Amino acid sequence: MPRVPVFSDFFEYAVDATQRSLLFWDTLRERGNEYLRHEAAGKPPLLTFEHEMLLDGRMLEKPCNYALLRILPGDGDLPTDPALRPFVVVDPRAGHGPGIGGFKADSEIGNALKLGHPVYFVTFFPEPVPGQRLIDVLLAEARFLELVRERHPDATGGPCVIGNCRAGWAIMGLATVRPELPGPILIAGAALVGPRTFAAHRPRLLPVAFRVAASNEDGFS
Repeated sequence: MPRVPVFSDFFEYAVDATQRSLLFWDTLRERGNEYLRHEAAGKPPLLTFEHEMLLDGRMLEKPCNYALLRILPGDGDLPTDPALRPFVVVDPRAGHGPGIGGFKADSEIGNALKLGHPVYFVTFFPEPVPGQRLIDVLLAEARFLELVRERHPDATGGPCVIGNCRAGWAIMGLATVRPELPGPILIAGAALVGPRTFAAHRPRLLPVAFRVAASNEDGFS
């Protein structure tokens, strides 16, 4: 036989609903305050690593809101060996703030620094340059990789380029038009094509992939 609610049940429900509502609105308040503090600080990237800016994409001939940073080694890292293969981590822009690709010490950046590799980070500014297009970002990233190669002429191989999420397909787009720039490419969580798209365009897509791998001096290994 079902239990008939009593007044104490309604009272407990009202107390619980009130507490949950207060916690919800307090969370929104804290989030809003955190956003205002971050905005007042100039919207700095979320990078946890010391770094220096090498090239500001807003200053290029085709300006865009991307920049190339050099990550500085920490106290527990080996000294940077310029002859080792450089690593370039591209910050994914997928709705979150800049620097999300390097906010943890236990990451691609941290592991490469520990071994003494030169490490670079491609980040972005929150606001795009008026009139910038996707092709302008591609040209900027190509210039970034050119600069990395210029800084390491005696490296054991071309730069290893790492991109997660949307940075992954941006890297692959760059590799199709400038396959001589990246070395090994590591992408994760990048939806390049869906199954149906791949099936529909397989005759076109496969030759492109093979051309990139064949013309890349380091391949994908």
